[in-house]
Amino acid sequence: MPTSAARPAVAGDPFEALGDPNRRAIVELLGGGERSVRELADRLPISRPAVSRHLRLLKQAGLVVEQPRGTRRIYRLHDEGVAAVRAYLEQVWGEAATRFRLVAEGDPVRADRS
Repeated sequence: MPTSAARPAVAGDPFEALGDPNRRAIVELLGGGERSVRELADRLPISRPAVSRHLRLLKQAGLVVEQPRGTRRIYRLHDEGVAAVRAYLEQVWGEAATRFRLVAEGDPVRADRS
């Protein structure tokens, strides 16, 4: 997991939140722009209350934010939360790529220290 400097202070684990296929679908839909619960539910095979529960978990994980507009709540991706997940993945994959390169170049001792 990223260090506290790279990760926003959130109640939930973003990777745990993304473990559910419905929540991943919601994140993908929000990647196209902000949407209401109704708009999300219309595009998913789950009910509005289920969408609301998934959004609450995504919000706790720091991946989405909501904004009240009249009687509706509009959801969008939370830039800082998404950036923290991206930074973590880039760090992990970057380190893995470096180890792979060192092994491929024939220096397994240096690869083990990376």
